[in-house]
Amino acid sequence: MGQGVGLLTQTERNVKTYELALIPGDGIGVDVTSAAMAVVETAAARHGFGINSQQFDWSCAHYLETGAMMPEDGIETLRRFDAILLGAVGWPQTVPDSVSLHGLLLPIRKAFTQYANIRPHRLLPGVQGPLKADAFDILCIRENTEGEYSGAGGRVHQGTLNEVATEVAIFTRAGVERILRFAFDQARSRRGHVTSVTKSNAQKHSMVFWDEMTRLVAQDYPDVTVDMMHIDAMAARMVMAPESLDVVVASNLFGDILTDLGAAIQGGLGFAASANICPDRSGPSMFEPVHGSAPDIAGKGIANPIAAIWSAAMMLDHLGETAAAQAILSAIEAATAKGIGTRPGSHSTDDITTAILAALKDNA
Repeated sequence: MGQGVGLLTQTERNVKTYELALIPGDGIGVDVTSAAMAVVETAAARHGFGINSQQFDWSCAHYLETGAMMPEDGIETLRRFDAILLGAVGWPQTVPDSVSLHGLLLPIRKAFTQYANIRPHRLLPGVQGPLKADAFDILCIRENTEGEYSGAGGRVHQGTLNEVATEVAIFTRAGVERILRFAFDQARSRRGHVTSVTKSNAQKHSMVFWDEMTRLVAQDYPDVTVDMMHIDAMAARMVMAPESLDVVVASNLFGDILTDLGAAIQGGLGFAASANICPDRSGPSMFEPVHGSAPDIAGKGIANPIAAIWSAAMMLDHLGETAAAQAILSAIEAATAKGIGTRPGSHSTDDITTAILAALKDNA
């Protein structure tokens, strides 16, 4: 019997297809997500797997229309997907950042136990950073579900002279141990060095506890070298000697601050990719550039999509498509080596995307 219209070949039936949830979000998130998906789909076609994506218009605009950043069943809706690709969320002119953050990003991270936030920091070919160093390769691991961003606390006597506001940082033994073990595991696959960042000289309970847990976990990793540094000294070290760092692990707040510094020394937020990982894969992981929605350039077509495309490469690597992920990174490097996308405003979003797609096709 000949193959009829609409029938799949055996090869087509055996192609692995990934279900992706797309949340472009606000501002330039829409443009960079579109760019990233163009690259992902091209890589998928060339590396023999399929992509089935569904877009969700959850954003600050959605909040203004409905009173919520996402529907009540948003978490359950996302649960069936293999991964989530996020563009950017935030429009502070109309929706406070505390509302957009606590209404979308933090609930997703916590619901799917995405406790490991991963951010790579290195200079791409052709990119000039603000430092003299040009050979650093830092992997920052940020605890992503508790700590200073737990949301515990409150305000009383508002509007009076006796007003009190508290923000309680929650550190659990399980939460601290698992992020430390995740960081040590990453170091084993890299250069075998972990730097744990605290402020235990001033925070005598939570950060002393973190230091104690670091020493305890380190006993199980005799092959990994460990340093412990205070956050202020660490900030200076990232500027003065970034090449001395391998894997850096820190709490939610400290990790947030250090990774923005990492983005700065690697040339800017346009290159800052990230992954919110659920290590046991009991739920989907989420991948996003960390540059925000950039209202000042939204709609102008000049946003740098490299951070989003790099984040998408991290997504494919997490899904097991290592060859496709590496091909995308190589294509990014080929484009920046030609000076494309290396300076703000030098090329349009479409120009950069087109150059990466061309490099991806040439290297296939």
